Amino acid sequence: MDDATLVSRRSFLTSSGVAAAGTVLSSRMAVAQAETGGTRKPIKIAQIGTANQHAYKIGTLRKLTDLFEVVAVAEDDPKLRAAAQKKSIYKGLNWLSSDELLAIPGLQAVAVELEETAPIPTALRCIRAGKHIHLDKPCGESLPQFKQLLDEAQAKALTVQVGYMYRNNPAVQFCIKAVRDGLIGNVFDLDAAMGRYDGTGYRNLIKRYQGGIAYILACHLIDIVVTLMGEPQSIHPFLRHTRQDGVLDNSLAVFEYSRDRLATIRTSITEAEGFRRRRLKVVGDKGSIIIQPIESKGNMSGGVLQLALAEDRGGFKKGVQTVDMPPLKDRYEDQWREFAAILNGEMVNPYTYEHDYLVHKSHLLACGMPLDR
Repeated sequence: MDDATLVSRRSFLTSSGVAAAGTVLSSRMAVAQAETGGTRKPIKIAQIGTANQHAYKIGTLRKLTDLFEVVAVAEDDPKLRAAAQKKSIYKGLNWLSSDELLAIPGLQAVAVELEETAPIPTALRCIRAGKHIHLDKPCGESLPQFKQLLDEAQAKALTVQVGYMYRNNPAVQFCIKAVRDGLIGNVFDLDAAMGRYDGTGYRNLIKRYQGGIAYILACHLIDIVVTLMGEPQSIHPFLRHTRQDGVLDNSLAVFEYSRDRLATIRTSITEAEGFRRRRLKVVGDKGSIIIQPIESKGNMSGGVLQLALAEDRGGFKKGVQTVDMPPLKDRYEDQWREFAAILNGEMVNPYTYEHDYLVHKSHLLACGMPLDR
């Protein structure tokens, strides 16, 4: 691809989202808006589970009243329910059993926020009840169960949105578009890292997972790797513990591709200032992109991106430059907006069932976990 086919810097930034890469159904949008007088009723959505580490995103969901009506929340574990009811994000919500929740008239979607190892049976109940789902990551410990979920959702034309929080990050979106448009040439190397520094409480939580910290963090990065580089030929996991408590707190996964391409994924909970050092580095034969941190000011969507080019390309100059990103915002807002757009028929889900299956398969392999259970 030569420079003439690359978009200008301004239009590149404007259209850099993965959402923009989805097919926008303009005619259907126009028809729907005409039928509703230019307005839509908010999507009826509810949440099952409160134990996922990212379940607090319901706070963002509840702010988007033009798009969603949060009608109920269910937590079938009495202890977890009692703890959740004390949190402000759930204040004023109607608490039901999961069976009662799935029977709500007109319910269209469910956010599945169960503990990270066991979300699939409940997610499958939602699909069988005819509901679209937002499934928080990671997608459980069983690849066959996840495939069954995706197969049944696809057969019913139901959306499964997996909660990989970097999908709507503008810096990551810029990088994905840059690779797809050939801005940095042919990509042959990717290195990504997610770290944090944690004490005894979180270490005890991570100790429960067979894949250690890689099970919780690596999936976000693997989603990006598969998006940019496709399916690897092989994956080699290295899970380590740096202390004597048995916690797998430091990991590396090496993804091997054809034509000498490599990707490496690093995760750790022993890295000082780990949040600020979370990074994505993508190297091509015409340039490279480094995003560090991937998110700014803790967990606000929008990182710091540096682009290096061997020559003037696509409206950018030769050399190293920082590419401006949009203003920071809540990391989950655009994810929920995308979910609404998909359910309203305004865009096609940019992440296919096949993509999500491949990401989960790669994730389990990177955690040293079996694929047949």
